[in-house]
Amino acid sequence: MIVNELENYLMELYPNAKCELNYEKDYELLIAVVLSAQTTDKRVNVVTEKLFSKYPSIEDVSKARVEDLIEIVKPLGTASRKGVFVKEIATILVNDYGGKVPNDREALEKMPGVGRKTANVVLSNLFDIPAIAVDTHVSRVSKRLGLAKESDDVAVIEKKLMRKFERKDWSLRHHQLVLFGRYNCKAKGPECDICKLKEICKYYKKMHK
Repeated sequence: MIVNELENYLMELYPNAKCELNYEKDYELLIAVVLSAQTTDKRVNVVTEKLFSKYPSIEDVSKARVEDLIEIVKPLGTASRKGVFVKEIATILVNDYGGKVPNDREALEKMPGVGRKTANVVLSNLFDIPAIAVDTHVSRVSKRLGLAKESDDVAVIEKKLMRKFERKDWSLRHHQLVLFGRYNCKAKGPECDICKLKEICKYYKKMHK
């Protein structure tokens, strides 16, 4: 069964998979995940190190000039939007939640720049709530292996993966799939020849007819 083989391989490759975004405080993770849209975790880590060094508390971030925030996040692309998101999220956290990230999906998804994927990452990493966040890596791997259809959107993929994996493993599987897609089953130049899943992979069979 492909799910069992996938799980065994992921455990072999990334037994202790975890989020590669750097953070020390709860709000730092929330902001980092929002900033990670359409860019790499490596770039985000460089930017957030600068951001949180200049503004060491959530109150400091909330008081920062939007123009200054935009300048800091400029290397990540869509800086004008992301700079505003950072300012608004910080302000909401300070004004409505005592500077703490709420353990509440609905509250999180009401924040600017926060969708279901971001909420899943935050709830999983900060509050140990089982969740599968579907990013570009998870989506690509799921479709290539036939766990989802090419036409499936992220919401459908998430539901399908939730059915295929045990709930207690959701968060770990999410991180494993992210790393597998980032370093093995890459968008360009996937390492198919050395992949132990190639014999059951729809993508490999299609590309090597």
